[in-house]
Amino acid sequence: MQFEEGTTLDRFLMESLRDHPEASGQFVNLLNQVTLAGKLVAARVNRAGLAGMFGATGQMNIQGEYVQKMDIYANETFKRALEHAGVVCMIVSEEEDAPIGIPAPFVPGHYVFCMDPLDGSSNIDTNASIGTIFCAFRRKSDPSGPPTAEDALRSGREIVLAGYIVYGAGTVLVLSTGKGVHGFTLDPTVGEFFLSHPDIRLEPSTKSYSCNEAYSAQWDPRLRAWLEARKEPSLGWSSRYIGSLVGDFHRNLVKGGIFLYPPSQKAKAGKLRLLYEGFPLAFLVEAAGGAASDGQQAILDKVPKSLHERSPLYIGNRDEVASITEALRGD
Repeated sequence: MQFEEGTTLDRFLMESLRDHPEASGQFVNLLNQVTLAGKLVAARVNRAGLAGMFGATGQMNIQGEYVQKMDIYANETFKRALEHAGVVCMIVSEEEDAPIGIPAPFVPGHYVFCMDPLDGSSNIDTNASIGTIFCAFRRKSDPSGPPTAEDALRSGREIVLAGYIVYGAGTVLVLSTGKGVHGFTLDPTVGEFFLSHPDIRLEPSTKSYSCNEAYSAQWDPRLRAWLEARKEPSLGWSSRYIGSLVGDFHRNLVKGGIFLYPPSQKAKAGKLRLLYEGFPLAFLVEAAGGAASDGQQAILDKVPKSLHERSPLYIGNRDEVASITEALRGD
C-alpha cells in the first residue's frame, strides 16, 4: 500500500490495518496512547529548562544509572497514558525494578508494553537528541489471571509492534508492525503526526559507522582489527557518533550506517538492554532490510532470561553486520 507524505498517523493506521482483520481496536488505541504520551514528553522536553527539569534527581535506577528528572516524567507519562486505556496488561520499563501491572479499577488489555521511557536523558542539558524506545508483545498467559514475566521474556520474533520517538529539532515517531518502517513528524501547531518518511529502506551496505571509540582498547581484538581496516582512506568510510542510542540509530536508519556497542571490560555482557532497546531497534532494522546481531546470533533470535538483561549490539546495514559477525566468530 502506497502512502503520500503528509498523511496523518490516524489515516495511515486506518488504511494500513484495513486488510488485517486480526488487528483489534486495542492495537490502534495502543498506538494512539503511545503518541499521546510522546506529545506530552516532547512538550516538556522543549521547555525543560524553563520547567526546572534539567539535571539528575540524585537517585539511581535498577541499572545503576543516575536518574534524571525527565526520566521520571517520561516514565510516569507513558504509564499513565497506557494503564487506563484497556490496551495493556503489563508494562516493563527501564526505570522500574519489576513489571508494572494494571491497577484497579482499570481493565487489563491484550498487550505487554516494554519501554525505555527516555533514552539518552543525560544529554538533555546539552540539547542533544533523546528519545523513547518501545515494543509490544501480544499476551500469551491466561487472561483470567494476572500476567507473568514470561509474557515479556520471549523471543524478539514474537514482537507485534516496535518503534521509537526522537525528541530533537523536531519530534519524529518511527514505527513498524513488521511490514515496512515509516516515520511521522509532529506538527506542533496542530498537534498531529504526519507521514514524513514513508517506507524507510536500508541499502545492503554502508560506509559509515557509529561507536564510542574511547572504549576500543577494551574491545575484542578481532573487532578492533575490523574497525581499523575501515579507516583506510581509499575506502571512503566516515564516522558519525552522537552519543545517544536513539539519535545514532535514527540517523543510521535514515542515511545508512552501522552502530556498534560491543562488550567491554567494564560491561562484559554488553551495556544495552535487550528487551526494550535491542529488540525494538532490531525489529525496525530488519523490517527496513537491515540486520542486528550480538556478534554471534541475530538479536531477535535471543530469549531474555531477565527483564533487564543486557546484550552487545551491532545494528545497521546487513552486509556490515554480517561482516562483523563473521569476524567475531573467527579465530
